[in-house]
Amino acid sequence: MRAGDKRIILIDGRPAGAVNRVPARGEARSNMHVGGRPEKIGLTKRELEICDAIGPHLKREGLIFVGIDVIGDYLTEINVTSPTGIQQINRFDGVKLEAEIWDAIEDALSRRSMA
Repeated sequence: MRAGDKRIILIDGRPAGAVNRVPARGEARSNMHVGGRPEKIGLTKRELEICDAIGPHLKREGLIFVGIDVIGDYLTEINVTSPTGIQQINRFDGVKLEAEIWDAIEDALSRRSMA
């Protein structure tokens, strides 16, 4: 775990970005609010497989903004209430994930009103 864990943000069931979170010295947790250090990182083939496996289910359940945690090759957590990491991904990747999230919310509302 000293290499950290990876937070992957999924928007509407698709991976939108990731950040590696490295624990502070003497700390087992890598959460940024306890001193974890964010690092720019991409997604591996295995992480894309994980996203492909769970993304459609998350979308069917109406979960538009989700953060998953991966350590090594394993999914360790699914965060649906307040996933963090978008500020760091925005900074590292030059994106605006919050705009993508709102676009997905508006699309979902539009689809719902047409049904």
